[in-house]
Amino acid sequence: MKIATLEKAYLWVSAGVLGACLVAILYGAAATGIHLPGRGERIDPQQVRTTPPFDRPGVHPVGENEYDVVLIGQAWAFFPPEVRVPVGAKLNFITTSADVVHGLHVEGTRVNLMLIPGQVTRYPYVFREPGEYTVICHEYCGIGHHTMYGKVIAE
Repeated sequence: MKIATLEKAYLWVSAGVLGACLVAILYGAAATGIHLPGRGERIDPQQVRTTPPFDRPGVHPVGENEYDVVLIGQAWAFFPPEVRVPVGAKLNFITTSADVVHGLHVEGTRVNLMLIPGQVTRYPYVFREPGEYTVICHEYCGIGHHTMYGKVIAE
C-alpha cells in the first residue's frame, strides 16, 4: 500500500472523528437543552447589603411549605454562615456575591452555584433527608478561600 493512500485514510478517519464530535456538541446543545445562562437579574454589587432581598439574608417563608434562602458570598464567608431549613420544603436559593466570584456547593446535593458580583443566581431545591450539610466555596477567591464555608441544617 502506498504512503499517500495511508495518509488519505488517516485524514478521512480524523475528519470522521471531528464530525462525530461536532454532532455530539450540536445534539447536547439543541436536543438536551444545555445552554449558557442568560444575564438574568442584575444588581449593583456595591449596594448588595441594601438591595432586597439581600438586605435580609437568611430563610424566609414565601408560601405553604416554600422558603427563600437568601445567601451572600463575600471574602471569605457566606452570610448567614448557617441556615436551618425544613426537610421536604421547596427552597429557592437566591444568591449573589458582594466582591469577587465565589462558588457555592452544598456537599451531598446538586446545589452547585456560581456567585458573580452583581448577578443574582436562583436555584430551587428540596432536601429529602435531614442532616447537616457543609457549604463550601469551590471557586478560588483569594488568600482566605480555604476558610470560606457554612452550613445548611435540614430538620
